[in-house]
Amino acid sequence: MSCSLSNSNQLPFFSKRASTNLPFPNFTTSSLQLHSDKPCRRRLRALLSIQEIPPNALRRKNDPLWRGGFSLGVDLGLSRSGIALSKGFTVRPLTVLELRGQKLELRLLEIAENEEVDEFIIGLPKSWDGKETPQSNKVRSVAGRFAVLAAHRGWRVYLQDEHGTSTEATNRMIDMGLNKSTRQKKVDAYAAVMVLERYFSMFGEGAELVLPKQLDLQEKLQRGPPMDIDFYPE
Repeated sequence: MSCSLSNSNQLPFFSKRASTNLPFPNFTTSSLQLHSDKPCRRRLRALLSIQEIPPNALRRKNDPLWRGGFSLGVDLGLSRSGIALSKGFTVRPLTVLELRGQKLELRLLEIAENEEVDEFIIGLPKSWDGKETPQSNKVRSVAGRFAVLAAHRGWRVYLQDEHGTSTEATNRMIDMGLNKSTRQKKVDAYAAVMVLERYFSMFGEGAELVLPKQLDLQEKLQRGPPMDIDFYPE
């Protein structure tokens, strides 16, 4: 059976920006209806609003009593990636991973499973004037690939502007009295803390959803992961 789209709008390939002031065009929410000689069994719908798949920070803003999964902050690097964890409203540095590629992605999934995480907040490099850099493209590529793996479990991936977080992380550690050697070892993890804190301070409204192209994965993201009986007892 062949089907055609009655709407010229395209499905998003990798991401949907939550803010309208970003330097990329936004999509408008619309429905895509399939047509054919025989009735199609399903309707394709462009999941274009972050309100449809909201980040945890926005859920908490809209419903202070909301209880759900936790958030993992990721500061991606060429050889080292900092990881931070938020459980509720507290954010703490977790670890620094000296991994790349598939090994890094699998380790992130493992950490998420152990820490009851259902969303990843990945820092997106930008210049001082808000423009994206060559490093931004590399992060987008990694985030797009990782979002597919995460979506199989109903977990979401968001990008958050990380400009200045390394400096903020260093200043935070200096204020804490950490020596230079310790700061060098932990700066990536604290940079991930800064990414998460910025995300929560904006209630997730500056975050950018990384959306897989596959419709079945989009549907999984809408449904979300299975409910945790600790949060939702019968």
